[in-house]
Amino acid sequence: MRAWAGYSPSMPITDSTLTKVTTAVRLGGAFLVVGAIGFLVDAGIFNALVFWGGKGPMFDAPLYAKLLAIAAATVVTYFGNKWWTFSHRPTSNPLRQYALYAVFNVIAIGLQLACLGFSRYVLDLSTPLSDNISGTLIGQAVAMGFRYWAYDTFVFKGEKASAE
Repeated sequence: MRAWAGYSPSMPITDSTLTKVTTAVRLGGAFLVVGAIGFLVDAGIFNALVFWGGKGPMFDAPLYAKLLAIAAATVVTYFGNKWWTFSHRPTSNPLRQYALYAVFNVIAIGLQLACLGFSRYVLDLSTPLSDNISGTLIGQAVAMGFRYWAYDTFVFKGEKASAE
């Protein structure tokens, strides 16, 4: 059986490899914790607006309610990701960072709303369970994967601050 290109089981794990793995686990763990807090903010606000007391004030407008909930969660997660998850990556251009964060969150919001909209208007499901599964669980999972990739790749790149 042929080993992977350039790898053999007898190769030692180097400090560099261990550092990379440790950093990836820490980064992913921090992102998940920040995301969990965002999830609670999103789900709490959405359910209060749509289902508070049986039929909430925005029961007939679940997409707008979801938009408000996501917007609040986005603010919370921006600061969590900036100050904790990606705090080791400084930026020389905060305005660029804010703009990219906003652009990628608009795309992620569209993904999340599409999941809720499909369930609500194509499948004609409007129970609290179906809205939370489609909009909050599935939509959030799809959006979270996209956000992690976008934040790591474009938003919190960690370019060096210029010395002036």
